[in-house]
Amino acid sequence: MRIVFGVALALAMSPASGETLVERGAYLVNSVMVCHNCHTPRGPQGLDLSRALSGGSQIFDAPAFKVSGSNITPDKDTGIGSWREAELKRFLVSGIRPNGTRVAPIMPTAFYTVLTSRDLDALAAYLGSVPPVRHETPAPEYKTALKPEMPTYAGQQATDAELTDKLARGRYLLTIAHCLECHTPEGPSAVHDFASASGKGGRTFRGPWGDSVSPNITADPTAGLGHWSDDEIKRAITQGIARDGHKLKPPMAYAAYASMTAQDLDALVAFVRTLPPKK
Repeated sequence: MRIVFGVALALAMSPASGETLVERGAYLVNSVMVCHNCHTPRGPQGLDLSRALSGGSQIFDAPAFKVSGSNITPDKDTGIGSWREAELKRFLVSGIRPNGTRVAPIMPTAFYTVLTSRDLDALAAYLGSVPPVRHETPAPEYKTALKPEMPTYAGQQATDAELTDKLARGRYLLTIAHCLECHTPEGPSAVHDFASASGKGGRTFRGPWGDSVSPNITADPTAGLGHWSDDEIKRAITQGIARDGHKLKPPMAYAAYASMTAQDLDALVAFVRTLPPKK
C-alpha cells in the first residue's frame, strides 16, 4: 500500500507528547478534524464505524456541485490505497487530487493549509493504517466552475514551535476543525462571507435532525458567546447543550469533540473569545 509510512517513521515519537505519528493522526481524524462526519456511512443508529471512513451516505447537492464524502480508506480500487504519501499530503492542503482535478469546497482543504508538517505526516500515517474497505462512492458532479476561497486564519502553514502559545494553538485548532466553514454565512458572490462575517453563523443544514442553523460564535455579548462562561462553551462543544440548557442539533460533531484533550479545549475556547463580535 503506497501511502503507508516506513515503520520507523510511522512509530516516531514526538519528544513533547510521547505519541506516535499514527496516534497523533488518529486524534486528528477521529476528534479535532471530525472526518467521520462526511466520510463514514450513517445507519439508523448513527455512524456505521464498521465501515469507518469508507465514504459518507449524505449527498451534498449545492448550486455548484453534487458530491458525497469519498472513501479515504487504503482500499486500492475504491479508496486512496494507490495514492502516494506525497500526493495525499499535497491534496490535503491544495484540494487537488493526484489526477489533477480539484475537490469540491465542501472538503475543507483551504482550512488545512495551516497543517504543520508533522500533522500532515501523522494524517498520512494514520490513514494508511486503517482497515481498507471496498466501497464505491458516487462520482462528483460539478455544475459550475468552483471558486477557490481562503478562510480567515488559513493560508500559511503553522509550525510546532508556534503552537506552544495558547492562543496560537487555539487558532490552529479552530482552523483545522474548520469551525468557520459552518459558522460563517454565505456572501453575495462567494460560498462564505469570510471578509465581514466570520463566525456570525446563520447557515442552515438539513438532515435527519430537521433544519439546524449554525449559531453565532463571535464574542458579541448578545448575539454570540460574549456572556457565556468557559465551561458553558465547552459543554456546547462536547455535549451539544446550549447555555440555557436546550439540546443543540447536529451536524456539529459533539461526540468527536468530547475526546479532545483538556489542553486543546482550553486553547480553543480562549481563541474563540477573541473572534471579533458580529451582530
